[in-house]
Amino acid sequence: MTDQKAPEQGTISIHTENIFPIIKKWLYSEKEIFLRELVSNAVDAIHKLQHVNLIEGLQLSADYAVDVVVDAEAKTLTIRDNGIGMTADEIRRYINQVAFSSAEEFVERFKDLEDKNQIIGHFGLGFYSSFMVADRVEIRSLSYQEGAVGANWSCDGTTAYELEEIDLQTRGTEIVLHLAEEEKEFLEAFRVKEVLTRYCNFLPIPIRLDEEVVNDQNPLWTRTPGEISNDEYVAFYRKLYPLADEPLFWIHLNIDFPFNLKGILYFPKLTTEFDLTKSHIKLFCNQVFVTDNCPELIPEFLAPLQGCLDAPDLPLNISRSYLQNEPQVRKIQEVISGRVAGKLFDLAKADRVAFGKVWEDIHTFVKFGMMRDEKFNNKLKDHVVYALAGSEEWVTLPEYLEKAAAKHANKVYYTTNEAAQATYLKLFKAQEIDVLVLDAPIDSHFIQFVEMGNSDLVFARVDADVTENLLEQDAAGELVDDAEGKNRDQRIQELFEQTLNAEDGLKVRVESLKDDSVPTMVLFAEQMRRFQEMTRTIGKEALPQVEESTLLVNAASPVVRHALDFQKAGHPEEATLLVEQMYDLAMLNCQVFDRERMEKFLERSNQLLGRIVPQEDGEA
Repeated sequence: MTDQKAPEQGTISIHTENIFPIIKKWLYSEKEIFLRELVSNAVDAIHKLQHVNLIEGLQLSADYAVDVVVDAEAKTLTIRDNGIGMTADEIRRYINQVAFSSAEEFVERFKDLEDKNQIIGHFGLGFYSSFMVADRVEIRSLSYQEGAVGANWSCDGTTAYELEEIDLQTRGTEIVLHLAEEEKEFLEAFRVKEVLTRYCNFLPIPIRLDEEVVNDQNPLWTRTPGEISNDEYVAFYRKLYPLADEPLFWIHLNIDFPFNLKGILYFPKLTTEFDLTKSHIKLFCNQVFVTDNCPELIPEFLAPLQGCLDAPDLPLNISRSYLQNEPQVRKIQEVISGRVAGKLFDLAKADRVAFGKVWEDIHTFVKFGMMRDEKFNNKLKDHVVYALAGSEEWVTLPEYLEKAAAKHANKVYYTTNEAAQATYLKLFKAQEIDVLVLDAPIDSHFIQFVEMGNSDLVFARVDADVTENLLEQDAAGELVDDAEGKNRDQRIQELFEQTLNAEDGLKVRVESLKDDSVPTMVLFAEQMRRFQEMTRTIGKEALPQVEESTLLVNAASPVVRHALDFQKAGHPEEATLLVEQMYDLAMLNCQVFDRERMEKFLERSNQLLGRIVPQEDGEA
């Protein structure tokens, strides 16, 4: 045992007032961060010893671990490692020198910092975070160096300290926190375990709490993707998010150039409870948890992504402003968006039907990303899938256009509501013309985006116009068949225009369709309807107006011809009844009837039903 000397006394090298009250003032809201800092320092001490052992060939052997010990009776919390240790000189150098010129400068400079919890690491204050919870802190340490003498440092939260030699037999460092009276929560093992699980759950060195290992030293992202099963990926996801549904897919990142980045990102199954305004990625630095609020690392359009990223090149105590201005962060975003694009391509190629179910959850974010990110768009534009109306099939745009080349080259027909536009879809189906389903709010914007990138391409909703493929050439409709020199189609148009003259501005167009089961259709000009959909987002009129629509009357329909026959036979009441009913049936899918119009429609419907039912005996 060495001769005992009087303890060295001195003051910590701060040029002005006590730094410790300032630390408490600025960091008190998340004081539990102290445990992350001390355990991380302990792990670093072990890593340093492992490196020295390797370089110098010391052949040291040890069961490396960090021990956290709660002593409720003594009111202490101890963090102990068997790492490289420190000599008294090293304690003077690393503990007593605080990298400030003054506390006043510190307060003034960082008073407006957005995240106060990021201050510690920027100034090497990791160890001093212990004073957020402790009235007195001791350091007991024995260096690995041969012949080293143990050292004991003690400080009561002022700038004064004591440093003396002590007899230690075990290499390493232990930090003993004499907890303040109001910090008794850290004398509860379950509370300490909670903090360790949050911040130190994936550190590469065993963390023992009262001799029980509480961390996973080999998290999934540190392993090679090829050796991990799907079940393991799902199990790890549930470890990160215990209450979540099974993820839709995941991406394993293992990048070492031009920067270091590892991690596993999951695209979750979205529910109404999923908060898209918050970041869901857990950021680590060398397996030390840093934050779960780092939206800057993920492209905005991939906000739903969950999982973890381990970025060793980023500082442990990272600030939001740092992330916003760091060029490496933008590169990380590019890598992530590129990997997501590649994953989507692979999934679509492997099983189109299965991918279709995934696509229903993610397509809004992918389309938004394509509109925001040119590189992302270039990788995916030919691989986006679209549902075909009336089927369970999914096709890409190039596939659709290739099949449509003979009938409607460079023209894409789509529906925004299969139920409301069923009449139109029936006509297209009868002519074997495929129609895409584009029924999401983002699709109106995405359609225009795709058209801008393909000058020859035109999207047309099924109710925008009738393609030549739906029309029947009917010479009879052009033959003059009355004394006024009018043909059949002209008389049909006149009948509808005169009967519906109350609808100012209504345009009537007569054509013969190949399908005679549809008497009338309402057509809305594609560009005008798109404009109205855009104005709807700012609270303007949501539905197309009558004066901006065209009533297409199908001259091939028996009902239309019957109405014309009623007029010729001198039964204008019956002709009017049929014309008004055909018009209302056409408008019913695209306008909300007011009370008066609905009452008239129902009354007229009942009249028509009454006329087709044979009268009972005895009635007039």
